[in-house]
Amino acid sequence: MIQQGAVGDLEAHADSAGTLEKTPTNMTDAKLGQTETHKTDAVFGEITDAGPDYRNVGWIGTTILMMKTQVGLGVLSVPAVFDTLGIVPGIICLLIIAVTSSWANRIVGLFKLKHPEVYGIDDAGYMMFGRFGREFFGLIFSLFFACVAGSGMLSFAIGLNAVSTHGACTAIFVAIGAVVGWGCGSVQTLGKMAWIAWVGVISIFVAVFSLTIAVGVQDRPAAAPPGTVWKSDYKIVNNPSFAQASSALTSLVFAYAGTPAYFNIVAEMRDPRMYTRALVVSQSITTALYITIGVVVYYYCGSYVASPALGSAGAVMKKVSYGIALPGLIVGVTLSTHYTAKYIFVRLLRGSEHLSGNTVKHWVYWLSCTLGVAIFAYVIASAIPVFGSLVSLVGALLGTLLIFQPMGCMWFYDNWSEGKEKKSLKWILMVCWSTFIIIGGTFLTISGTYGSVIAIIEDYRATGGSAAWSCADNSNST
Repeated sequence: MIQQGAVGDLEAHADSAGTLEKTPTNMTDAKLGQTETHKTDAVFGEITDAGPDYRNVGWIGTTILMMKTQVGLGVLSVPAVFDTLGIVPGIICLLIIAVTSSWANRIVGLFKLKHPEVYGIDDAGYMMFGRFGREFFGLIFSLFFACVAGSGMLSFAIGLNAVSTHGACTAIFVAIGAVVGWGCGSVQTLGKMAWIAWVGVISIFVAVFSLTIAVGVQDRPAAAPPGTVWKSDYKIVNNPSFAQASSALTSLVFAYAGTPAYFNIVAEMRDPRMYTRALVVSQSITTALYITIGVVVYYYCGSYVASPALGSAGAVMKKVSYGIALPGLIVGVTLSTHYTAKYIFVRLLRGSEHLSGNTVKHWVYWLSCTLGVAIFAYVIASAIPVFGSLVSLVGALLGTLLIFQPMGCMWFYDNWSEGKEKKSLKWILMVCWSTFIIIGGTFLTISGTYGSVIAIIEDYRATGGSAAWSCADNSNST
């Protein structure tokens, strides 16, 4: 470890992300057993071999982390969205949201390059709106990803119920998801978690493609009435109510809701200038997957498509699909737990040597953060009735608010002064686009929240809600 005032010259260079790398150049440093690479990061401070390397994610690892952050619960709801909207409007809406979210994701990378001191969306909020912006966006970020983690725990429990034919109390399965998510989510750096993301991405991909093949070769979906000649009742264009359409659009936004976590990912990249490459690959594959799964599954299942979609192909394939998807579901819990805990952890220890050093205080704070997030997510998953509709509400109220409006404001923050000097056509078009993102995001937030509230009310009327900490099999409806 390089000490202050150590003998020897140091050659230093700074990259565009605000990292200062120092490499010993004489034999004295080598004899003293000092680290070969010493980095000073604008967020994490001094990074040496004595502590976790928070700047060690390559562009391929970044791609995988992005894909797993996006592809999870969202892909399982796309066929049901197409059932609500119809195939053609569903694809058009999905592509529009894919393009707008890709632009928003791109803004995250550009903002990080211009402002190396930014770690999370709360830092961007502070720069734009002061202390209120920091606390507001920090709170929304934490609540959103904690709820996503809770949703993942519940989905993991559904999977265990499906595979085991309700072999244990559902509350126990949710608790297992919480414990595993906490353990895996306590890995210190995203660089080390990239391999976990690989497992999750492969698991989800294989599960959904197995489902896609199964619905294509079977004679009817699992929920279709038996004893009749089956013909899919898919619709090219459907006529949903405003509330139904709003809820469907919110589900598509939720499928691309990884954007706020991209701040955390780019902050741990070795070279943030490779961010755009990773983003293009990730968004392209994700969008192609969503369209393929959505169209094929809905085409063969029609209005009898299940949500989540893994239950659409019958009892046997339901077990197979969920069995394959279980690692992917738990990795989703892991990443959501990690993102939330890391945000809190950095807020608590930023500017301290304990942030990047393997000290007792470092580990106490880190494990307390991951444990606290896991417990909070577990309570949400177990205690709140009508959880599926509630997650839709959280996605509408919090997810859209994190994906669109802040990114439009970030563009204005970095580029508004440019127009005072020269109002070019490009600048005028970008002003119009950023304004559209802010207004459109606000509309989706309001309309999606309305649609989700209507869905919760209808769910209560139909079923009376669900019991807290229930042992009942929650896989029957899927």
